Amino acid sequence: MCGIFAAFRVKDVESFKPKALQYSKLIRHRGPDWSGNMITSQDCIMCHERLAIVGLDAGAQPIVSPDDRFTLAVNGEIYNHIQLRTQFPDYKFKSLSDCEPIIPLFQKYDLDAPQHLDGMFAWVLHDKTSDRIVAARDPIGITTLYLGKSSKSPETRFFASELKCLIDECDEIEAFPPGHIYDSNSDEIVRYYKPSWWDANKIPTEPVDYTKVRTTLELAVRKRLMAEVPYGVLLSGGLDSSLIASIAARETKKAAENAIKSHQQGIDANKELSGVDTSGSLHASGGFNQLHSFAIGLPGAPDLIAAEKVAHYIGTIHHSHTFTLEEGIDALDDVIYHLETYDVTTIRASTPMYLLSRKIKAQGVKMVLSGEGSDEIFGGYLYFANAPSADSFHQECVQRVKNLHYADCLRANKSTMAWGLEARVPFLDKQFLEVCMNIDPKDKLITKDHIEKYVLRKAFDTKENPYLPDEILWRQKEQFSDGVGYSWIDCLKDTAEKLVSDEDMKNPKPEWGDDIPQTKEAYWYRCKFDKMFAGSKAAASTVMRWIPKAEWGCHSDPSGRYATTHDHKVDASSTSS
Repeated sequence: MCGIFAAFRVKDVESFKPKALQYSKLIRHRGPDWSGNMITSQDCIMCHERLAIVGLDAGAQPIVSPDDRFTLAVNGEIYNHIQLRTQFPDYKFKSLSDCEPIIPLFQKYDLDAPQHLDGMFAWVLHDKTSDRIVAARDPIGITTLYLGKSSKSPETRFFASELKCLIDECDEIEAFPPGHIYDSNSDEIVRYYKPSWWDANKIPTEPVDYTKVRTTLELAVRKRLMAEVPYGVLLSGGLDSSLIASIAARETKKAAENAIKSHQQGIDANKELSGVDTSGSLHASGGFNQLHSFAIGLPGAPDLIAAEKVAHYIGTIHHSHTFTLEEGIDALDDVIYHLETYDVTTIRASTPMYLLSRKIKAQGVKMVLSGEGSDEIFGGYLYFANAPSADSFHQECVQRVKNLHYADCLRANKSTMAWGLEARVPFLDKQFLEVCMNIDPKDKLITKDHIEKYVLRKAFDTKENPYLPDEILWRQKEQFSDGVGYSWIDCLKDTAEKLVSDEDMKNPKPEWGDDIPQTKEAYWYRCKFDKMFAGSKAAASTVMRWIPKAEWGCHSDPSGRYATTHDHKVDASSTSS
């Protein structure tokens, strides 16, 4: 992961360069390892803030093609870059960067190039010959990207990893839609990602294949262990992160064993040739041979207790961190600044993740695996129990996956990248989505006999060599903001109650239009957001609020405790919404 900023069709690019560098500096937290910039034509500049994960020695960006025609800035990871390189034996690659194959891929496929990428990415490519710029975002929107326009310079187009880079220049900003590509020749954004499950009204009928679910997720995790730096896993103790951690622990152990075996074979061969024992210490799998796991919560939080059990079971080196309510409240301004949202659910969950990310980076880790996406794919949120039919259950799953870039993907990306930590999400692998979004929704329904995400749990319920203990594999869903400690959300609501008056609620700001906060907590966050982003309507237009499906009779508070199926549900009538 990195940070990118680009401006195209700038009237005086040399004069604009100091501004561009300042805008890029605003996202240096995303790429603390190196900064690069390039004026690629008389009207285009591209800036890059690098976080080095792959190709450490020679992966600086922007990347320029051997003939100097194409310039590329990428934020992301391309997992199939080695396979892509073999398709272009005559291309003179300059580095081992996983991003460089995008250039020959674009030369061959033009706007269809992103269809051939397996990874998470946001990139901008400039063709000097035709003075054309092209930008693309990964299929689900794991990696953030924004497009900005200015009424003062209608022909100029701005691209940035975070909207804070665009506030001063743009009066129109949009979250670049996932699975789309922009072409300056047409000045249009078109969708390139067209999976079989995209039409929510096309209800699948394929019975679940538990083996396929399991093996496809294992492959997704294996691909995402591509790294030349220390990595770990976020472990909340819930089903999703625990499964990812379990698979990753197995894969890391295999990699270490294979590395030791290869190393020993090399030692034996060398001894035969020289008669000298050259054996010594070996650090397998990019510098370590045992997986590290990380958890955070208030003291005694449900997640911390469960995470400890999982870590002991799967054999990770576990790091359990706590935070206080005061530390959480104190971090809110920074969280909203980095998250660039006023959505209640996202802020609640992002705060502990933001605090944990800082601790992880301080421990020398630069990449972690995380469990986002599973709840949307399998209908894991407790309110899905209220679905009136299998068809509506599936339609809600599709819609939630399509909106992930406004919520969980945004949270996972920005709360970690605030500290230069990269989060990878195996559940949102294209192949895994293709398998699991085409399962007959009747198999996914929450019933009295089938707990939420039954399909996923059953797929990993292997009696021989089990992945998780039963008490974790079949543990009820906790939203992350609940699992870190129920008093966290209670504290947020209580604090908002003190700071926002009833009179404030009766008189929302006129500039909010129809987007009026419905709770004091939401009002509080919106005011913070407006203050940080100068009341920008363009910035506010990029936000979508996450709420359960009201027409299913769900409580308006997104906390899982308000779901009727929660083991420790609260009385909705006794709490403010």
